[in-house]
Amino acid sequence: MGGFECSTHRRPSGRRVDVIDATRHDHFAAADYTRLSAAGLLTARDGLRWPLIERLPGTYDFSSAALQVSGSRAAGVEVIWDLLHYGLPDHVDVFAADFPHRFAAFAQACASYLMVGHTGPLWLCPINEISFFAWGGGEVAYLPPFARGQGDPLKRALVRAVIAGIDAVRTVAPDARFIHAEPLIEVSVHPERLHEVHDAHMVQGSQFEALDMLAGRVSPELGGHPRYLDVIGVNYYPYNQWHHHPDHQQRTVLPPTSLLYRPLRDLLAEVATRYGRPLLIAETGSEDETRAAWFAMVTREALAARTAGVPVQGVCLYPVVNHPGWDDDRHCHNGLWDYPDAAGNREVHEPLAHALSDALVREAGTREERVPADLAALDRWTGSLSRAAEMVAAEVSRMVRRVRSQRQLP
Repeated sequence: MGGFECSTHRRPSGRRVDVIDATRHDHFAAADYTRLSAAGLLTARDGLRWPLIERLPGTYDFSSAALQVSGSRAAGVEVIWDLLHYGLPDHVDVFAADFPHRFAAFAQACASYLMVGHTGPLWLCPINEISFFAWGGGEVAYLPPFARGQGDPLKRALVRAVIAGIDAVRTVAPDARFIHAEPLIEVSVHPERLHEVHDAHMVQGSQFEALDMLAGRVSPELGGHPRYLDVIGVNYYPYNQWHHHPDHQQRTVLPPTSLLYRPLRDLLAEVATRYGRPLLIAETGSEDETRAAWFAMVTREALAARTAGVPVQGVCLYPVVNHPGWDDDRHCHNGLWDYPDAAGNREVHEPLAHALSDALVREAGTREERVPADLAALDRWTGSLSRAAEMVAAEVSRMVRRVRSQRQLP
């Protein structure tokens, strides 16, 4: 799969981000989707920009999405449409009592628009990364509504909205399918701060709160039920494993070469076991010269998980086109293709294109003789990580038990 970054939130400065506009994907959508199809990526993630669609309360104008919809259909690419990718209209208050209703009305309008001329089930991602949204918007004032100490209320509001939105969509598209994309993280205690093991465990477990709420496993007053879980999407990046630190800005990110790095296949297996649902890696990617090696590692781990019986349905290269940085407009070299020229042509990043080709060959059940040296090195690292991680985890566990027992002594 390939994904088009589609964030439309406001920065703390008040300036609104619109990545689809900045990358000209809305203007060159037909060419973008033709490139996607030619590269073997026949499924995509893309976004409907709520701030542009509902400029006035209750009035919906989908002209901003028309070229994306027509372009994807012409190229034969199936799209999973994000309805809320951090960006809210200025007249929508996420903490207001009517927020679930406002989102549900928007979701229903989106489904009605997309169903015209559509065949097969409609695929939607109601709200992208509820967990990160709640943290960024409710704890550290990085995303709207720029609150602090309100992460739990914001998460609950977003869950209520998703539930209401799914119900509303099903009134016009009964066969609609839903993906819930959440960050997949691994948080471990720092070997030099073993007293933080409980805090690390709590942060680790927080990644499942939104999905548990949707399923009705916790906070049943929100209205959750297993029928609201369909396909589980996990977003996985190079910074998603770290040593816990009370100050998130000081946490230590673990690279795949670390002996404490847990193989992705194991993390995928845990999610599948927890929810019993099909899953996919809904976002993954890296920047600059690490793009190809990272994507190769992730796809190999995903295929290894599938071979072991984990129901991994796909991997989404995200994003597929370079875009400006959220905070500083820097040119992020994290896509398969670059900014377009005046005619809509985009220069391809050849190493990542080769890594994608390799992944498609492996996914088809064949092997390719040519394996770049950096990818082969990652293979060797990945092969040894599982055994090493088990050894280190066992030792850390023994150390934690020893510390706990010592605390119980007079």
